[in-house]
Amino acid sequence: MQELLTLIKGRQSSRCAFDPDRSVPKEALSEILEAGCWAPTAHNMQNFEIVVVDDKKLLEKIRKIHFPISETFLQENYLQLSFSEEELKRKKTGVLSTMFPKSWLHPGLIAEHSHVNETDQPFLERHHQMLSCPLMIFLLYDPKRRAPDSDGDFLGIMSLGCVMENMWLMAASLGIGFHVVSALSGSYPEAELKKILRIPDHLSLAIAFRLGYPVTPTSYLRVRRDVDSITHHNGF
Repeated sequence: MQELLTLIKGRQSSRCAFDPDRSVPKEALSEILEAGCWAPTAHNMQNFEIVVVDDKKLLEKIRKIHFPISETFLQENYLQLSFSEEELKRKKTGVLSTMFPKSWLHPGLIAEHSHVNETDQPFLERHHQMLSCPLMIFLLYDPKRRAPDSDGDFLGIMSLGCVMENMWLMAASLGIGFHVVSALSGSYPEAELKKILRIPDHLSLAIAFRLGYPVTPTSYLRVRRDVDSITHHNGF
């Protein structure tokens, strides 16, 4: 059991370029997909479909999709930032500001700042390189299907998270990098993605993620609140 906890604590989002020429072995991919299929879902709905993409031409088309950054994202992302490791360790939540371009690091941003500007060229290049990978997985669901009597289909959405977590942990156990590409979940990128992959209209994108082997493995400070600070026994 301690090995499982070590794996859970060691899991991270690999925000770096993956070697596009080093394929994920078929046996490893099979295990990752199998882990996802055995995730718990509300009423065993299994409310998801999985699209695996390893065709280089399709991956290049996906990489070229324009990812507009909303003002809402910029404002709410800013609230989660720490500007030093000391601050992050003190807060025990959020992420370091160094993960984002300078133009995103100021409060009160207005709509015209919702795109990375020319001063952030190094970030643009790194972002483009980061999307290089030998394989992507897209987790789809039908919004019209819902867990019984679940307000806003909360239980159904939570089930999709369980599927992702199972695949993420299996990938980590196999030494395979895993990175959620949340930018693809926007309305415009999703529409473009559905055209490229011929995804039926009734299905929506829940989560998109890259898998592969980091060209230059990176590590970063990860923090969590103490268990005692979030646990309440026999009442709040």
